[in-house]
Amino acid sequence: MLVIRLVSGPAGPDALVLPVRPGGPGSPDSPGSLTSPDSTTSPEPGLVPTAVPIGDDVRAEAAAVLPATRLTGAAGEVREHLRPGGSPARLWLLGVGDGDERDWRTAGAALARAAKDETQITIALPAGATAALRGLAEGLLLGSYRFRLTEAGKRPALAEVSVLVDDPDALAGTLDAARATAETTRLARDLTNMPSSTKNPEWFAAQVAAAASGRPGLHLRVRGPEELAAEGFGGLLAVGGGSASGPRLVELDWRPEGARTHVVLVGKGITFDTGGISIKPVPAMKLMRKDMAGAAAVIAATLGAADLGLPVRVTTLAPLAENSVSGSAFRPGDVIRHYGGLTSESTNSDAEGRLVLADALAYAVRELKPDLLIDLATLTGANAVALGKRHAALYSENDALATGLLDAITAAGERAWRMPLADDYVEYLASEIADLHSSPAQGAGSVVAALFLREFTGDLRDRWAHLDMSAPSWSDDTHGELVKGATGWGVRGLLRWLASLG
Repeated sequence: MLVIRLVSGPAGPDALVLPVRPGGPGSPDSPGSLTSPDSTTSPEPGLVPTAVPIGDDVRAEAAAVLPATRLTGAAGEVREHLRPGGSPARLWLLGVGDGDERDWRTAGAALARAAKDETQITIALPAGATAALRGLAEGLLLGSYRFRLTEAGKRPALAEVSVLVDDPDALAGTLDAARATAETTRLARDLTNMPSSTKNPEWFAAQVAAAASGRPGLHLRVRGPEELAAEGFGGLLAVGGGSASGPRLVELDWRPEGARTHVVLVGKGITFDTGGISIKPVPAMKLMRKDMAGAAAVIAATLGAADLGLPVRVTTLAPLAENSVSGSAFRPGDVIRHYGGLTSESTNSDAEGRLVLADALAYAVRELKPDLLIDLATLTGANAVALGKRHAALYSENDALATGLLDAITAAGERAWRMPLADDYVEYLASEIADLHSSPAQGAGSVVAALFLREFTGDLRDRWAHLDMSAPSWSDDTHGELVKGATGWGVRGLLRWLASLG
């Protein structure tokens, strides 16, 4: 993986990156903020003043060639300028937009892709570069991500980046936070991208055990089918009963000393979803290896909390199952008894995620008794219908909790939108033979799924939030810090939010 190090000078001999901002408030060489209201107005894009001065000849040359590059300064624009016989031998001009963290993240990702053939580059940052460094580092590490199971045709990738700042020691913690966030997001992407020919519940649990073993302060318990049956996890057993690969419940606990807040994170972990007897059509089934992206996100966020030493207790529950077709698969019309005793009637075996989540939520409420309860799930196609491909749907009755999550998600560079928990749709959950109907078909699919889950939150109903993140868990193209495939959505937002609770 790409190595990033902080240096105070000098710039490397091969490639130097200088940031460029758009024209408008702030002259190209004025000190301070990229958009200081006290600066003069420049109609053209200009070089950003850097914390460590660059040689006058290099800076003058960069300023001279800038108009010919046709850069606007927008975040993510990249141009290379060759300097035969010069040192550095190549100049890269990098648009950083307004210079906020999001723009630097976009710029870092674009640079990682554009400079993939470089061995080492040096990037000069402006003064007061905390947000710039975090965005840049996350962008570099996430934009350079690749998932391949073969070495054939392996593309080259940038190996080392030196970041030129005035005080490396003062910014070391910022780089560590960015690195931990990006590395755990990459782990979530790896888990989600892995084909289901390898990834079954047992394999997933083993990956968690391997990752947790090298991190102090983590406690892991994995329940297999026999324990799940003995303890009454009926939803998880029903969904996983059609597969030769039995279900698992992973419980990963980060317990720092002195923690005053206990958060339980629950993530849907369907390692492949055929739809069961209510089988999916092939186009809808081909990417169902991603149906455990919620579990990957909450596990990775817990590992990240340990890496960062966040002073919040985090218990993660990942109910893992493979929803398959066989003689032992649960049937439309079956009634399932969940952990804690509530029953649900399911007339669509493709509405399976809420069944395993219901067990985990009920267990969290009854046995773990946390202060806050959050679940993430690739739960419904209705998420994308309502909000498109890049936003998760957030449901909560707690305004402060919803606002805190949304603020953290936005700050981390992810997207979510709060949706209503409309009580007049609760009537859709009525069943003639069970406590609840888990798969009503009257519409408002994402809302109704959230309302079903709410029934299992008990006394934590007003301290619970649900994130339906089916759409943003996967990207069909490369944009910003995302590459085609799994996005690791939720890891960055959860880590920002958990850090705000400390």
